[in-house]
Amino acid sequence: MLKNNIKIAWRSLKKDRQFTLLNLLGLSTGLACVLFIYLWVSDELSVDKFNQNDSRLYKYMEHRKKADGIWTAPSSSFPTAAAMAAEMPEVEYATTTSEADDISLSVDGTSEIRSARRYVSKDFFHVFSYEILQGNKQQVLPDKNSIAISDELAHKLFNTTEGVIGKTLIYQHDKQYTVSAIFRRPPVNASEQFDCVLSTDILKDQNSSIDSWFNTGPRTYVLLKPGMSPASVDQKLPAFIMAKTNNEAKHRTPFLKRYAEVYLYGEYENGVLKGGRIDYVRMFSLIAIFILIIACINFMNLSTAKAAQRLKEVGVKKVMGANRRSLVMQYLGQSMLMTFFAFLLAFVLVFFCLPSFNAITGKQLTLVPDTRLILSSLGIALLTGLIAGSYPAFYLSGFNPAVILKGKLRNSTGEILVRKGLVVFQFSLSVILIVSVLVVYKQIAYVQSRPLGYNKENVLSFNKDGKLNNSENLQTFLSEVRKVPGVTIASSIGHSLTGHDGGTSGVIWEGKDPEDRTEFENVGANYDMIETLGFEMKEGRSFSPQFGSDSNAIIFNETGIRFMGMKDPIGKTIKLWGENRTIIGVVKDFHYESLHEPLKPLFIQLNTNSRRIVARITAGKEKETIAGIEKIYKQFNPDFTFNYSFMDDTFQRMYTSEKRVSILSRYFAGLAILISCLGLFGLAAFTAHRRQKEIGIRKIVGATANNLYLMLSKDFLKLVFIAIIIALPVSWWAMNHWLQGFAYRTPIGPGIFLTAGIATLLITLLTISYQTIKAVVANPVHSLKAE
Repeated sequence: MLKNNIKIAWRSLKKDRQFTLLNLLGLSTGLACVLFIYLWVSDELSVDKFNQNDSRLYKYMEHRKKADGIWTAPSSSFPTAAAMAAEMPEVEYATTTSEADDISLSVDGTSEIRSARRYVSKDFFHVFSYEILQGNKQQVLPDKNSIAISDELAHKLFNTTEGVIGKTLIYQHDKQYTVSAIFRRPPVNASEQFDCVLSTDILKDQNSSIDSWFNTGPRTYVLLKPGMSPASVDQKLPAFIMAKTNNEAKHRTPFLKRYAEVYLYGEYENGVLKGGRIDYVRMFSLIAIFILIIACINFMNLSTAKAAQRLKEVGVKKVMGANRRSLVMQYLGQSMLMTFFAFLLAFVLVFFCLPSFNAITGKQLTLVPDTRLILSSLGIALLTGLIAGSYPAFYLSGFNPAVILKGKLRNSTGEILVRKGLVVFQFSLSVILIVSVLVVYKQIAYVQSRPLGYNKENVLSFNKDGKLNNSENLQTFLSEVRKVPGVTIASSIGHSLTGHDGGTSGVIWEGKDPEDRTEFENVGANYDMIETLGFEMKEGRSFSPQFGSDSNAIIFNETGIRFMGMKDPIGKTIKLWGENRTIIGVVKDFHYESLHEPLKPLFIQLNTNSRRIVARITAGKEKETIAGIEKIYKQFNPDFTFNYSFMDDTFQRMYTSEKRVSILSRYFAGLAILISCLGLFGLAAFTAHRRQKEIGIRKIVGATANNLYLMLSKDFLKLVFIAIIIALPVSWWAMNHWLQGFAYRTPIGPGIFLTAGIATLLITLLTISYQTIKAVVANPVHSLKAE
């Protein structure tokens, strides 16, 4: 029986190649979209879940009270990890780490390899499950002169991982470190990527105040003992911090957050979990469901359109004794066969398009079969086949043989409502996607064009290395750079301007609430930095070597002055870390974080040894100017590679996630509309076939082509218009919710909804025009001929 049903299904698919091609195209496109999204979502959900002790691994975080709310910080005091491991019985291991940054390593001191470095404390490899390939697993970094490197870095440096332990590496063309261990590089689904690690004891030598419980910056990670609850640790942490800070850190409320959840659930607002990347996971999962439903509706509409051609087949089979169950199984079998072919085609599409998809998403996704992928794929295929084929199967099998052998198709009110309802639902989803794409695109454009309060265009930026770490050498270097043709001005800054980069609550002013622990962002700036980046002074002046007292001077932004409630601030004195500072200027507000964040209090202090060099260059002469700067750089650091970036490119990287979402949304929305149009095309064919005699009669009695075109088109336009009315408020709610993640956002004006509505109506007209015009111009003699 099964074999016979498959044969019949195959013959039916071959008989009507146009129907088969349309269905195959719609289903395969929809399933390919679902597969792409499935791979992306699966990868997102797997990030940071590679650790063997994943369920016991936590990140230390703090809610910090400010005057205007609560800021949730991922940082901690440097001694936190060691103290927790020693004093809390629930903690098995704890480690302190720094953020990864870029450094130079070489074997012979000349051919350098740029590497991502992290400072870590002794139990780092006990807390995290990074595999130690060579070296002592119990003591990976035995002293401050040791370095552990990844297997990939070992291959770059030594072309092997064998016999590397004990060899010497030259760090930043200056210091020497001994390789004490080789670890397997973090997997691609690790949010933190690095190539080498050094001991945090080095940081203690560089900064004697790093051990203060009042300074925060490092990250702390904790591995709890089996069976221990993070809630019990959370109860102890506030008193723990208070005891370490002599009851002064009342504004800090520490807590533990499961490490594997930080990547997806990392955004807080006023101390409450707001979401994070999980919002995008949910959004694309919803899009996948939308597209799958649209593809299934498309299949139903096309199958219903073809039903008019299979009436006699159904009638003859029923007269010959076929029961409804056997007919349902036959048509479901045909649907499953179609879905099987569509799924094979979808896999082929995904296989060939996956490199481009990876380029868009920044992922390294593969189609390597595993149990989860196979079972998920089979489940999606089975579900799709059942959903897509259920309505046509029950619809066709329910015909009365006595009626259908006369060539009459039943048109009950319920049947018509179902078919029209499917079209309305299908296009409602499509309109929602169109509006979403337009809003996301508009918001990204708004973010990229909104004035930041400084000029990021044509600004070259690079870290100071080697001899440039000396303040006098840095000033000499900047003087030489300013002489390069094409360089307008140059300076250095101690801030990235792309996110929180260090702050303090140690600003004291007259009338300050003793309980206030609001953090001010700390920006170190060399002379001419304000002029180089185009910051505007609202009042006062910037730093100048003509004023010897500027080492005790300070500049605030407008938000900082407002927060302190100062009137006429120039010349007034505040205290910074217990030392008097004189306010010499107020800079107009500028954004140093993404537009997800509101403006915050900030101060700028003079630092003639700031870590990042910035130079404004003339547009159109970039190549020659960069070559001139590199020549001078090589004179100071002949062994270093000159690595630079443009500030506007760095700024754009802050919105990488949003831009990827925008691009993917456009693709998926376009494909969803394409699939919807295939369904509408099928419904137009069905309607034209059903009303062919009516059209013939109307033509004979004098109806014009325009009259007939409007008659056939208006029904479809009504359905799409209803879909637009339903979709617009839903899409407004959804996108308004998405925009809440930005502190500065574009308004959702009526133009977006008008554009989406008109675009949908035009697409509808273009889709149905072929079948409608074909029916209108047909010879009425053929349509009225008796069968």
